[in-house]
Formats: sequence, C-alpha cells, structure tokens
Amino acid sequence: MADHQPFPPGARRGERPAAVSACPSCGDLAGRGYPECRFCVELVDQVWLPDWQALLAAEQLSEGGAGERELAELVLEDEVGRYSWTCTDWAMTLVRCSACDAEPATGPVDCLRCSMAEAARWSWDHSSSGRITPSEHALRVARAVLRAPHRSRDVVAATWRLLIPFLLVGELATAGQVQRLRAQVLAGQYEDLAACATHERLVGLPEIYWRRDEDARGDHQVRLDHPRGPRAPSPVEQVTSEA
Repeated sequence: MADHQPFPPGARRGERPAAVSACPSCGDLAGRGYPECRFCVELVDQVWLPDWQALLAAEQLSEGGAGERELAELVLEDEVGRYSWTCTDWAMTLVRCSACDAEPATGPVDCLRCSMAEAARWSWDHSSSGRITPSEHALRVARAVLRAPHRSRDVVAATWRLLIPFLLVGELATAGQVQRLRAQVLAGQYEDLAACATHERLVGLPEIYWRRDEDARGDHQVRLDHPRGPRAPSPVEQVTSEA
C-alpha cells in the first residue's frame, strides 16, 4: 500500500478554470449542466479525478482495471482521514449500494444505506481540523447535491446549480448571500438568476423583502446542515448543503 499522511489534502492537483465561461455543449455557464452534460462533467470532475489517478498510480493500478473497484471498496471501508476527501468521493462513484444498487448516497430517499453513506461522507470534513477549505467544502457539497438532486429540496439543488460555475473558479458566497439567493429561487426568479454572468451580479440582486430581517444575520459565516460529526466546526469552515 502507498504511504499515507493523515487527512491528505484534496483538489490541489487538477487545474481550475481561470474564469467562468459558457459551456460549448449545453450553453449554460460551464458546470451547471452537471452531471448530465458531458463537458460540465469533465470540468467539475477534473477537480476530483487527478487525486484518484495519483492513488491508482501509487497502488500500481490502472483506471478501469480489475483492481480499481477493490481499491474503491477499501477506501470507503478504511478509517476516516487515510485518504483525501476527493478519493472518498470518487470511490463512491465506482461501487454500488448493497440495498438499492445505486451509487452510494444517490439512491431513493428512503434507502437507509444511501443515507448512511451520505452521513459518513462528511466525517472527513468534521474531523480534518481545517484540512479542507471553505471553498473546497462548498464545491464538495455542490457536487454531492447535484449528483442526487432528488435527495434535497428543489430550492437547494437549484441554488447549488446556480453557484457551481463560480465555485469552480474559487468564488465563495457568504451565508447571507446564499440565503438571499435561495429566497429568490423560491420566488420564481431562477431564470433571471441564471442569466447573471458574474458572481457579483448573481449574489447582488435585490433582496426579497420578506427575507431581509432573517438574512441580515450571519453574513460573515455559513452553517453546516448536513449530519454533524463529533467536533463543532469553526465559523470559517462552515458551509451548508441547505444553503
């Protein structure tokens, strides 16, 4: 086995896009078509795939080879923090849920094993003592939600879909901005929001008046709504899958 450091960082090998641009395949901002659009899939997954490829190389295995699925199973069964969060996520795409036969954490909402896989995924973030940045965590949540939008409320999936092109280039919204964005989606303004070509414009549209008092609180932080681990994250680490 390869030599591992505790909680190795993820998403530091692949190249991120330098700027947000239109997808040549689906026509939306690149990333928003994930996971249906092939170009958007390649763009988003390029954040994850290089770490998995490096692990395969360290184990002297090849993509698609006989040992890749066995490695994926090992990664998911091993102790939290032995592999990077990107490798954990990628391993989940290579195995099947023993209960519903879907990719773990993407099956029907009533699949208990998928719910357990989803909760276990976030143990890395809670236990890593800041080894994952808020930007990386937000991108991780966005990808997880978009791979199984039926497991979240429609407004949650729509909000992350709006944000993911900007997350890919390193933009990160505050809690208040995300809450206001969600309120605008609920108010039926998704198409107007999707037409915003910059992050500043997307998060800077006028507030929905009935959310103003609530959203005025906590612009400096985002809270976690996915299952909590034993350690309470500090404000700077917190990002919500319900944002």
